[in-house]
Amino acid sequence: MPFDPATLVYDAQGLIPAVAQDAASGEVLMLAWMNAEAVARTLATGDVTYWSRSRGAFWVKGATSGHRQRLVDLRLDCDRDCLLVLVRQEGPACHTGRRSCFYTALRDGAEVELMQPEA
Repeated sequence: MPFDPATLVYDAQGLIPAVAQDAASGEVLMLAWMNAEAVARTLATGDVTYWSRSRGAFWVKGATSGHRQRLVDLRLDCDRDCLLVLVRQEGPACHTGRRSCFYTALRDGAEVELMQPEA
């Protein structure tokens, strides 16, 4: 049976959280949002496409920076209200130039920076 993005559970704004994970290393890279059309575009093109809440527009990851995310696998959680997007990441995933958006840890009550921007 073909997949229909309309069968996913979206929030009141028509969005679903999408966690991007490096398919090779398992590293969690970022969290972004998709709507049904972004899911469909991602599946059709293989270029991971998100919905930018701040811009109110589609956002093909890396279209301007060159740090593309190529779809390896798209997984649905058990409630169908969250996506795991396994990707082949080209360059840093974070807009700060870091490999992952999750570069800050809380340790002993303090924030610790875990990685520097890539050169």
